[in-house]
Amino acid sequence: MTKVLRIINRLNLGGPTYNVAYLSKYLAPEFETLLVAGIKEDTEESSEFIVKKLGLSPYFIHEMRREINFKNDYRAYKKIKELIQDFKPDIVHTHAAKAGTLGRLAAIHSNVPVILHTFHGHVFHSYFNKYKTSIYKRIERYLAHKSTGIIAISDIQKSELLNEHRICTAEKIHVIPLGFDLSRFVQKPGVREKFRHVYNVDNDTLLIGIIGRLVPIKNHELFIRSFSDVKRSLPEKKIKAMVIGDGEDMNKILALCSELGLVIGKSGQYDIDADIIFTSWILEIEEALQALDIVALTSLNEGTPVSLIEAQASGTAIVSTDVGGISNVVIPGKSAFLSQSNDIQSFSLNMTKLIMDDNLRNSVALEGRDFVLSRFGYERLVEDTKKLYRKLLEN
Repeated sequence: MTKVLRIINRLNLGGPTYNVAYLSKYLAPEFETLLVAGIKEDTEESSEFIVKKLGLSPYFIHEMRREINFKNDYRAYKKIKELIQDFKPDIVHTHAAKAGTLGRLAAIHSNVPVILHTFHGHVFHSYFNKYKTSIYKRIERYLAHKSTGIIAISDIQKSELLNEHRICTAEKIHVIPLGFDLSRFVQKPGVREKFRHVYNVDNDTLLIGIIGRLVPIKNHELFIRSFSDVKRSLPEKKIKAMVIGDGEDMNKILALCSELGLVIGKSGQYDIDADIIFTSWILEIEEALQALDIVALTSLNEGTPVSLIEAQASGTAIVSTDVGGISNVVIPGKSAFLSQSNDIQSFSLNMTKLIMDDNLRNSVALEGRDFVLSRFGYERLVEDTKKLYRKLLEN
């Protein structure tokens, strides 16, 4: 049996966890996988429940964390090397930046036959200043040169890695989109009403939600300002916003809501008159998506946004910025209305279109459901990965 050591930064809610979970579970019995993970930040919600539901028991490296700490990073690197010596993998497959750096260095120095890295996103713009970004690019170019292959999760991401950032040659990059169990997003009777009742939202109120970490790269400020403008311009419409998630920008976002005169609803205070509701993390996100009428995304940079795939699987219309790989996971103008990054006028106009036209909103939702069900199932992810593993092992 071929052995795979699969390493991920940390188990926090998002696409990477689903990716490593499905691959670790369903590549068997042809591939035996040892899943290794670092430790999530305190402001992040754990996604360990996802791997546990699949009967997986990850090996945790407590020194592998998001922030750069040379002492901890070196200890994590040494632990990965020890795991490689004990497990003797045929393939080391890393996911996301920190795991990609430490895992690939350990694999390179241990002469592992096949070394793969998946870019779930990248930090080459909107994260750091030019000097730091240039350093990260040089590191990634070195690691890519030493890797057997690089996996991009969209054609757009491949183009960015190849043409914009020049990380490696085209021959080394393989495109394998993410895959999910989308069956759980089928609409179920009564779920919408039950979820809305918890948050004191009438069934005839149009509910617009944004899902994800409250951090600068997600640019929640655009969503808040846009929603405020739209609500003010449509006084006759019953509309509310819902912010699902948590993070370091929470207090900043709450302050902005107050500054704009929005009535805030938080845990234990879900007043019927609230304009914007903060729920923190919701693990049963399929229930929330059935209760939302529109899902928004305002990021400055994205790889493959899971919230948009899940929203389409649920039959929910989308308004989003057009950054990163977003246009690879929606049908622009059909399953989602897109605007340029930080263009509040265009974003607000798209949101208004979906609010004002019920037929348009419903047709957008139906387009999205058909689109993602045919492209983003985990079965396709597993088969694509098996084919790539076999190909690289043969060379």
